[in-house]
Amino acid sequence: PARMALPALALLLAAGLLHTQASPSARSFQLDYEHNCFRKDGVPFRYISGSIHYARVPRPAWRDRLLKMYMSGLSTVQVYIPWNYHETLPGVYDFTGNRDVEAFLDLTAELGLLVILRPGPYICAEWEMGGLPAWLLWKPDIILRTSNPAYLAAVDSWLHILLPKIKPRLYHQGGNIISVQVENEYGSYYACDYGYLRHLLGSFRALLGSEVLLFTTDSARAEELRCGTLQGLYATVDFGPGSNVTEAFGAQRRVEPKGPLVNSEYYTGWLDYWGEAHASTSAVWVARGLEDMLQLGASINMQVSPFLQLTSLPWPGADYKDQYKPVTTSYDYDAPLSEAGDPTEKLFAIRSVISKFQPLPVGPMPPATPKYAYGRVALRKVSACPEGCTAPAWHCSAAQHPSLSLQYADLLDVLDVLCSSGPIQSQFPLTFEALKQAHGFVVYHTQLPWDVPDPATLGAPPHSICDRGYVMLQKEYQGTLERDGRTTLHVTGRAGDSLDILMENMGRISFGANTSDFKGLLGNLSLNSRPLSNWLIYPLAIDTAVQQGWPHTALPKSSSGGRVGPAFYTGTFETPGIAWDTFVKFPDWSKGLLWINGFNLGRYWTCRGPQQTLFVPGSVLHVGHPNNITVLELEGAPPTPLLLFLDRPLYNRTLGCSTTATE
Repeated sequence: PARMALPALALLLAAGLLHTQASPSARSFQLDYEHNCFRKDGVPFRYISGSIHYARVPRPAWRDRLLKMYMSGLSTVQVYIPWNYHETLPGVYDFTGNRDVEAFLDLTAELGLLVILRPGPYICAEWEMGGLPAWLLWKPDIILRTSNPAYLAAVDSWLHILLPKIKPRLYHQGGNIISVQVENEYGSYYACDYGYLRHLLGSFRALLGSEVLLFTTDSARAEELRCGTLQGLYATVDFGPGSNVTEAFGAQRRVEPKGPLVNSEYYTGWLDYWGEAHASTSAVWVARGLEDMLQLGASINMQVSPFLQLTSLPWPGADYKDQYKPVTTSYDYDAPLSEAGDPTEKLFAIRSVISKFQPLPVGPMPPATPKYAYGRVALRKVSACPEGCTAPAWHCSAAQHPSLSLQYADLLDVLDVLCSSGPIQSQFPLTFEALKQAHGFVVYHTQLPWDVPDPATLGAPPHSICDRGYVMLQKEYQGTLERDGRTTLHVTGRAGDSLDILMENMGRISFGANTSDFKGLLGNLSLNSRPLSNWLIYPLAIDTAVQQGWPHTALPKSSSGGRVGPAFYTGTFETPGIAWDTFVKFPDWSKGLLWINGFNLGRYWTCRGPQQTLFVPGSVLHVGHPNNITVLELEGAPPTPLLLFLDRPLYNRTLGCSTTATE
């Protein structure tokens, strides 16, 4: 394995000396086991590819990001398709707007890029439940990613919708999709169910035909390659900078003695978890590893282009590595192309390496997108303008009146808006899945059954808080219960006092454990070890309400300062005749979510870090009329609630509530 039998092939590829007499009309993309390479239209070929997640990029930015990847020297892009992004409920499909994957694939073809497709059904991608729909868990005994009949039935139904959209775009059919991955890093999953992989292989062949190249991806560990590979699926590996390239490709050679060397995920960065330092990977290190692989003639896909999601629901997932580790909202993990689509030093280092092995496209790299620091915006009462303010009521800016009052609504006071169908009665708590609630929040309400004059322990069984519970007694915030963290609080009160727990889904596990990650209260709460009962449960549809204009159309209260506990805050601002990308900072806020003009821009968690800003694409902003801001703060807003709009992101590297954010 040390020689790989490929340096000579690398020289031939670079010199363009390998040719065949293939007819121009004979489109094909195949494995050549004799010469250890791919053949495209009969000619030896190797790809240099980068990953892009259309579901994390605003549709107006698709062309810009793809063009920058093309101008970087990439011949190919690798594309995930998240099942849960498209089949939001059983049999309910959405391929419109930002979810129009066919339009995205057509754009890649227009720009001259080939595509490696990763349709799952499981994709990982640090995406909620690895792309599997939460509604699969409506059947609590389902066994995901196995030959379980209920799971296979759902998979087959989805593939019969998706793959017919893909087939006309396969390379041999005249399209630009050169290969399709089946499942993803299956060897890392506990099940090791070959029957499941065989079923998927049969389904993909039946729906895509016999000519398309199907492959798998796993780490270079022997155990993962044993469980993740199957005859009939070409086995590839993934590894990052710093790995021993010879050893890693040697692992591929043990399962694929012949054929092209392929690193399907070369990690140009690494992911961020809430509460850990912002990840960074040396550009020099990345470039060196890339050059080592290209010198061996390998085909490579880089995790080149991660971006922030921009969806109607937040989709970040979580890893499970001895404990639950939710990932940050931003998917910019020191990427060669930044969250805002800006070329970085790392991108130009990669481009320089590529230029040693193949010609670069003619022309300049497209520039960074324009940014604007819109400044300070106070969240405020919007029905009146203080004396001396000449702007319309909705245009009073923080610069004119820094102490303007804000407008807010305690979450518990607007349950009729957020749960219009009313509560569900249950003797004991029900999970999100039992309530058919995929994302977001659920309120669990009961009453103290007896007087509690002395502090009593409100507690939950082990592993039953999924993922954070904000506790209110008589609508006063008491504290937070947390998965793998604090699971008890001390409370006092009188019989009949209201007890409410707002439960938050921080993202279902996408890697590292069984992905059957149920949410909500998975066990009953107790008071001094005596179970509480008689619950009213409110599944909240916050995104729907905000998209329909609430709370800007009606908010019940105004205040001169921030509140403690879950509450909504609103404000508006106007742009100075432009709608450029920007970043929002939350000075002295705790944890919550941000919407602008109805778009859910994700979760902030300033105390936990490392992410300190949320990216706001210019495409969501209005020019010429107000932009509506809605913030749901979960633990406590600052005395003077302000947002700062900046022209660059901020991270902190020493974590904790007193840390200082750094660029």
